[in-house]
Amino acid sequence: MNPILLVIPILSVLMFDLGLTLTGSDFTRLMRQPRAVLVGLAGQLILLPLVAAALVLVFRPRAEFALGFVLLACCPGGSSSNIFSKLAGGNVALSVTMTALSSVLTLFTLPVLMDVAVDWVQADYAGIHLPVGNLVVQNIVLMALPILLGIAVRRLAPRVAAKTDRVLSRLAFPALMLLAGIFFVQHHATIGEHIGSLGLMALLLIVTASTTGAFVGKVTGLEKRERRTIVIEIGMQNAAQAIAIATSPFVLANEVVAIPAVIYALIMNVVLLCYVGVIRLRA
Repeated sequence: MNPILLVIPILSVLMFDLGLTLTGSDFTRLMRQPRAVLVGLAGQLILLPLVAAALVLVFRPRAEFALGFVLLACCPGGSSSNIFSKLAGGNVALSVTMTALSSVLTLFTLPVLMDVAVDWVQADYAGIHLPVGNLVVQNIVLMALPILLGIAVRRLAPRVAAKTDRVLSRLAFPALMLLAGIFFVQHHATIGEHIGSLGLMALLLIVTASTTGAFVGKVTGLEKRERRTIVIEIGMQNAAQAIAIATSPFVLANEVVAIPAVIYALIMNVVLLCYVGVIRLRA
């Protein structure tokens, strides 16, 4: 089964569900909580790509894996982060704002950073070419349009939006795990050969970036609920978008590039569930 047949509808539905939860205040919260939003966005848009680049320099993986890790780090926050923030006693409104803003901002930052990354890892030698124009169009179709459609549904039919969100939000995690499972079956030999190094890179990416984000949040005087949210937002990336870009026949058309995102998706959920569990036990 071609994974792109699953990842495109999954990503579109996740973005539509994000739109169902958004209000005008989610986009204006930057003016009311500038420190928290800016620290979180800096962690997602700047810190994560830098940590990913540093890990690539240290571990020196093959070109496809290097590009896959940078791609993942350049993606926005995952749509399930607000659920994890709620479970961790974080600031759910801040979580929604950061996910929304990062999803919008990465429409512009991701093509630029990936164009640089392709040259940096010299992926041309691995037969990888990045059509930036196609990437921009795909992100608009699979990310921006579903979000706008969700916002429109919420505005025109708020009760329908609320009921739909309750269903879709419960399907996000199983859908991502299904996608990861299919990749594991199809690429079990490659994943089995590199699971040690790729798993360690994914773990270090999550822990290093999230811990640094929490430290910066504490230094800048953010309250505990905000710091918890930042940890989750930085640690939970939109792996579905990374997989969609890697496997899309219009962009990279290379399933191997998606493998780091698949491994990250599994480790990400384990790490953040442990984080939530520790917080709830302490409480």
